Amino acid sequence: MKTGVAILAVTGFLATGAYAATPKPISVDESASFLIDAATTEQLWKEYTPARVIKLYPRRKFRFVSEVGGGFTENKTCVVSARAMLLPVVFLPVQGSKLVYPPVKAATAFDAAPNLTQVQCQALARTKLKDAIQSVTSALAAN
Repeated sequence: MKTGVAILAVTGFLATGAYAATPKPISVDESASFLIDAATTEQLWKEYTPARVIKLYPRRKFRFVSEVGGGFTENKTCVVSARAMLLPVVFLPVQGSKLVYPPVKAATAFDAAPNLTQVQCQALARTKLKDAIQSVTSALAAN
């Protein structure tokens, strides 16, 4: 009897649309939190991805992925590497939705600047990720 109640509760939950109320994110962030956070990367993807690209590559089949890494060297040089990619999503019966490598498109932007503060280094990381995102989305829009 408890199983039937649980199934009924889940069915009711799905039928009310509460489950569908949370939209899928446009991107997945695999960055060092020292330089950039997931909310900032999601905002950058939304801001610099044209509507045409989102229409051509829907969230249920593709996901944008960003990787920002780097930090400070011994002589206080800020080093940043930002990679932006579009990966296909497949649905596996047991594991659910998974990203598949290799990417459809990818771009990397990197830079190094001496004598920066942590805030300035984070700004450099945002700029480099923006450059990589614009490179990927412009290549996708051209197709």
